[in-house]
Amino acid sequence: QPELVKNARFEGIFEIPVIDKPKRIFIPDGITPFSRRNEAPTDSEAIGFFEMDPMFADVLRNPQAYVEELKKFPVVISPDCSLYRDAPLTVQIANVYKKNAISHFWQTQGVDIFALVRWGSRDTYTTDVLPEPIAFAGIPHDSIIVISTYGCIKSKDDKYHFEAGLDACLRTLTPKIVLVHGAMPEKIFGPYLKYAEFHNYPDWITRKKGGRHG
Repeated sequence: QPELVKNARFEGIFEIPVIDKPKRIFIPDGITPFSRRNEAPTDSEAIGFFEMDPMFADVLRNPQAYVEELKKFPVVISPDCSLYRDAPLTVQIANVYKKNAISHFWQTQGVDIFALVRWGSRDTYTTDVLPEPIAFAGIPHDSIIVISTYGCIKSKDDKYHFEAGLDACLRTLTPKIVLVHGAMPEKIFGPYLKYAEFHNYPDWITRKKGGRHG
């Protein structure tokens, strides 16, 4: 879909489309999944894609079809294209590209976008293999970003890669505000709270049950 990146700026050796800084900084009341968008207030909620890929597969295939609907909300978070650590690096790079390409396109159509930052294997957030950390390509610096822990900090290995990626993310992008979807345990986030303003949002199931993450 080359039309998605028409007039885009690109970053890095893989020419990842650049997501521009949002026009305004907005701290949403909550993050509503795309599949539940009809339940979300159109003046205070962010729309996110933190759910199984089939729930928003049509968005990835045809993002043009959802522009007018998404413009009703004050902010939309980049599509959450999965970056599994055990996936081939080529697939992880392709999903970073896809996420940014759709985000760029929606920005050109007047949708306010907050950039989601996802990292997968160590190769995506370090320069061990690539000359640049591909997970952070095309993401605005010194701005607001979104990250998610949901399903990402279950095992000891998960926690290691999440925290290592978080450290690299904050050092590389130096965000002013970080919206965290999912659990935000002190053991992982505590050392980093002084570097940015963090806002925590429970996942949808926890939220509907009236709970909050700590």
